[in-house]
Amino acid sequence: MKIVPPKPFKFEGGKRAVLLLHAFTGSSADVRMLGRYLQKRGYTCHAPIYTGHGVPPEELFQSNSFDWWQDVERAWQELRNDGYEEIAVAGLSLGGLMTLKVAYTYPVKGIIPMCAPMIVSENKDRLYKGVLRYAKEYKQLENKDEKQVEKEMEEFKDLPTDTLSSVNELIEEVRDSLDMIYAPAFIVQAEKDDMVPPESAQVIHDEIASDEKHLKWYEESGHVITMDKERDQLHEDVYQFLEQLDWETDK
Repeated sequence: MKIVPPKPFKFEGGKRAVLLLHAFTGSSADVRMLGRYLQKRGYTCHAPIYTGHGVPPEELFQSNSFDWWQDVERAWQELRNDGYEEIAVAGLSLGGLMTLKVAYTYPVKGIIPMCAPMIVSENKDRLYKGVLRYAKEYKQLENKDEKQVEKEMEEFKDLPTDTLSSVNELIEEVRDSLDMIYAPAFIVQAEKDDMVPPESAQVIHDEIASDEKHLKWYEESGHVITMDKERDQLHEDVYQFLEQLDWETDK
């Protein structure tokens, strides 16, 4: 079976734009439901896909956080080129990390980091286990038999893991720059997160320089909070946060 790779999306809904950023090993599917929800309420939503994502997992290890940041910058510029002057940013996990980086690099209207990592210790091991799980599931979706999957997984384990090191370097860079973030922020954290230490959210809340900032915990959700039990509440909360921002343009 051939897997159809996910595509970036742009849902046009109004003059106010939201850049949506997906997770590590994820794709635009991570934020698609949120994008549709906001589009119906007057927001244009654009989600890129990072290099090495949504394709065979071997390609993931041929990319790094520098490549993904370039993808984010291109997506930001694409919205600007399309005439969107006011842009908010929301992102999940790695996308939440990128959201914070956008906030101290560009003039954002507001930010929504969701389950964003801030603590490097033990992170590489956790990331690696997540990548192995992702790689195996991808190969199983290709309808390969178990013997072939195991053979390819053994080869996969021999690949260099510089990609994971680059994620940790990005975490350290962003954490050192939190005090340069002044945009209004709605910080989202799932209490049942098994990938990101939940205290990361408190670090973000306490260390960004924003006057307007709010941290909300979601008791029933795991790491991919955008697709978990409380996603409907999350969608509404994100929308209400966006509505309270000081937009200069009407929808």
